[in-house]
Amino acid sequence: MVSYSTTTSTIVQNWREHPPSSYSLKIESFSQLEKSATFSDNKYQSRPFSSGGHNWRLVVYPKGNEKDNGKGFISMYVEIDSNSLKIFTPPTEAFAELRFFVYNKKQNKYLTIQDVEVKRFNALKTVWGLQQVLSSDTFNNPENGYVFEGGQCEFGVDVIVAPPLTNWEILSFNEKLSNPKFSWTLKNFSELKEFEYKSNSFSMGGKKWVLKLYPRGDSRGDGKCISIFLYLADGETPKANEKIFVQGHLRLLNPLGSNHLARPLNDWHKEENSGWGWSKFLSLDELRKSYLDKEDALNIEVEYEVVSATKYSPII
Repeated sequence: MVSYSTTTSTIVQNWREHPPSSYSLKIESFSQLEKSATFSDNKYQSRPFSSGGHNWRLVVYPKGNEKDNGKGFISMYVEIDSNSLKIFTPPTEAFAELRFFVYNKKQNKYLTIQDVEVKRFNALKTVWGLQQVLSSDTFNNPENGYVFEGGQCEFGVDVIVAPPLTNWEILSFNEKLSNPKFSWTLKNFSELKEFEYKSNSFSMGGKKWVLKLYPRGDSRGDGKCISIFLYLADGETPKANEKIFVQGHLRLLNPLGSNHLARPLNDWHKEENSGWGWSKFLSLDELRKSYLDKEDALNIEVEYEVVSATKYSPII
């Protein structure tokens, strides 16, 4: 047996000139509706109507739904056709905003009663509604305008179905990287003639990376310092609006095994893939004094602590 109970929610009432958008139920004789409803569990169910890809029925209790504390009121509900939930595998669910309407001839407007909570319809909960829309005394008094011209009245509903979620992203941070370090040795540093040197690519956090070193500094430097940058390798450039966060350290290793020079890496790599690093990482004088080994080699190490990954829908 279906339960018609509804959790306590914030109910909003107002007046609207525009008629219901999803379904309207016009009654020629409300007193006859009350009598006939006693032979159908005290309720009247409308014919099915479609909204948001599902079929629904408007359910009206002219004397109130006593099973849901609605005695002495007009009770109104919406019921989803459970078969429309089964056309998907596995069976789906629908989220809908419900607005109930009662026409008032005197005002020539619709009293709108809305539960501001979006309702979740599924196989276990196919009915949602309001057990106390209007008191029977208020509704039945002809002076109030809800019943007019010999017993006519009108009920209605807007069922506004939220479309399924199709745009999302899941951001994760990998903090348990296997082999989080990459080492790069540049031999005969004092004899390096090229403007730029690039390491072999290496994998970290599901992406490939490279280090770039400028022995006399890049175009932003003064020629007295080395420049070092971390880039995504060719072919790993982030797509439009994608970004990858990296946290870690880049070090120049002291050949004596202590006093390594470490600088923190904290950067979001974005579409332009401009790299991240330092135009003035260390002066050449300091580098020659403390960081070249006996064979004139410079040893660089990058250690990753965190690499982010993002899944998108739709896939970019």
